[in-house]
Amino acid sequence: MSLTPLDIHNKQFTKSFRGFDEDEVNKFLDQVMKDYEAVIREKKDYQDKVAQLNERLSHFTNIEETLNKSILVAQETAEEVKGNAMKEAKLIVKEAEKNADRIINEALTKARTIAIEVEELKKQAKVFRTRLKMLVEAQLDMVNTDDWEELLDTELIDDELVKVEG
Repeated sequence: MSLTPLDIHNKQFTKSFRGFDEDEVNKFLDQVMKDYEAVIREKKDYQDKVAQLNERLSHFTNIEETLNKSILVAQETAEEVKGNAMKEAKLIVKEAEKNADRIINEALTKARTIAIEVEELKKQAKVFRTRLKMLVEAQLDMVNTDDWEELLDTELIDDELVKVEG
């Protein structure tokens, strides 16, 4: 049984011929000493346990701080990556717009050139048609002349030309 501070305080020794009973006092002091040693050991154990728990708490606090810092760094990095991606996307869009404008301008230039060439070919076709028409008309006029009638009415007799009247 452990002694309490109240037990120690209220302890009364019986009086003997020469004072307190020496054996009783020694027994009580032995009990007090054992209990006091147990309290000291228990206190040391608790202090050791508190130290271990404080050390673990410090370790976990460090881990928490490291994780918080890592999260902040990851967030900052993510924001930076996002910003860089946005910049790169804008550059890509600008480059695509430039290429689109260039392609459109080239297409317009080619379309104008082709339109000019088509107009030139139309003019050449008109000229060719007019010349062909004139040539065909000239040939038709030649076919329709009276010279053909005279030529067709002429007969060859013994190497002489004789005109057949008809």
